[in-house]
Amino acid sequence: MKRHLWTVLYGLALTAFTVYLALDTFVLSRAVEPAAEMNTAVFETVATPTPTPSPEPTPGATVTPEPTETPDPVPVGFTENTYRDENIRIELTERVEYGTHVYIADIRISSAEYLKTALAKDTYGRNVADKTSAIAAAHDAILAVNGDYYGAREAGIVIRNGRVYRKKVNRQDLLVIWADGTMEVLDGYTSKADDLAQRGAWQVFCFGPGLVSDGEVTVTAKSEVRNSMASNPRTAIGMAESGHYLFVVSDGRTAESEGLSLYELAELMRSLGAVTAYNLDGGGSSAMVFNGRVINKPTSYGKTVSERRVSDIVYIG
Repeated sequence: MKRHLWTVLYGLALTAFTVYLALDTFVLSRAVEPAAEMNTAVFETVATPTPTPSPEPTPGATVTPEPTETPDPVPVGFTENTYRDENIRIELTERVEYGTHVYIADIRISSAEYLKTALAKDTYGRNVADKTSAIAAAHDAILAVNGDYYGAREAGIVIRNGRVYRKKVNRQDLLVIWADGTMEVLDGYTSKADDLAQRGAWQVFCFGPGLVSDGEVTVTAKSEVRNSMASNPRTAIGMAESGHYLFVVSDGRTAESEGLSLYELAELMRSLGAVTAYNLDGGGSSAMVFNGRVINKPTSYGKTVSERRVSDIVYIG
């Protein structure tokens, strides 16, 4: 009898502990103080091409002046698929790749300071979450995609807008966006947050894996995020060159869109010109917002189109 009672009590205790772990991981919010103040990132302005001067005329030669045209002013603001101002240019396209609707944002900015991140409710912590569109609206984002959902993990370096929030490492690939506008995929276990901050890391994400490095695909057809299916909604960020970036979001898990594998996503990013590319959180988290409108069809299970609440976004603004 006593043995049976202890078995029942042990079972109840184990169940309670399992429920607590699940709640702590996915439900219970907990704000945390950042690990350090902002670093000393120094931004560089991307150089624009200088016009080639016309050759000097030969002495005594007759010179016929070339007709001059007044260039059309660059439109400032939004159209349905574009945005332009003196520092930012964005062009959106949608196409079908691998039986999946894919949304591509081609971005050109004059400085990496316009490639920003934001935390849900402006709070760093565990399970502090909101929809990508809500976080984007709170920060007047021109364009936004979901980030790496740092709040679902206890480890992995987190640096956002130059501020170090978490120093604890794990073995996932890191993506570093440096203050000069370049991107680099680094080993998440050997990298140190303080070192990255001192070297001018502007943003550091920990999800991965890296998809493209030095113009070469770095995943295989068998690569996959842990506990994930082969074809999923995906979010990726990439760089063609400093100042020229790509945000890509795919649909998935629906009759219209199967979703992409990591290898398919990597091949797509390379075909778009990315020399560096990185996989961000996907599945139901994958969302792209432009001018306040969710332009993809985010879904967790394929039955309902709705945004998942996430801990952070990447945005242009």
